[in-house]
Order: sequence, then C-alpha cells, then structure tokens
Amino acid sequence: MTEVTKNPEPAYSGGNIRDLEEIQRTLKDRLILVGQNLIDFRDQTEDDILELKKEIEALKKSTEKVIDFIETLSGEFNKFAKREDLEILSKQAKMFQPMNFATKQDLKNLASSIDTTVSNEKGSG
Repeated sequence: MTEVTKNPEPAYSGGNIRDLEEIQRTLKDRLILVGQNLIDFRDQTEDDILELKKEIEALKKSTEKVIDFIETLSGEFNKFAKREDLEILSKQAKMFQPMNFATKQDLKNLASSIDTTVSNEKGSG
C-alpha cells in the first residue's frame, strides 16, 4: 500500500515568509523607482517638446519676415532702371551737353558786345 509521509513543516516557514516579504518590498521599491523615473522622463520630454514648439514658432516668424522682405524686394525691382534705359539716358545727356549752353550773363555780354559793334559801325559808317 502507499505510504503517506507527513511533512511536519508547513509549506511556508517563518523564514520563507520573511524572505518573500523582503523580496516583495524590494520589488515594490524598484517599481516605485521605475515609476518615478518614467514620470521624470515624461516631464523632461514634455519640456523638450515645449521648447521645440517655441523654436518652431520663432522659425515660422523668421521665415514669414524673410518671405515679406523678398516680396517687397521683388516688388521694388520693377521700380529700378534697366541697363538699356540708363544707356539711353546717358546718350541723351551727352547730346544735351548742358555745360556748353550759355548763361544769362553770357547772353547779356554778347548782346552788349553786339550793340557796341553795331553802334561803332553806325558811327563810322
């Protein structure tokens, strides 16, 4: 027949229970530490994301300013004289030669000189 052996010690002795409790406390502490690290990591990530959003917004504003400047500049290009136009104006200025024109004083001197010559011719003639 079968013999049934009785184990006088319970399945969990006092030492085993204390060991299990210690293991449970260690696991609990580790879990709390992992949770705290996860929370810290999340907070740091949120701060990094917020900083990146601010930088992106600043870049958008800078880009808008550059685009506005380029649009203004391209609009102003139409107002600049073209090289051909400047060459035409230069040729016209050379033909005009304002420095060769007589001043009013020159004309007065010429008129008085002519009057003197005419009166001298009348007097001698």
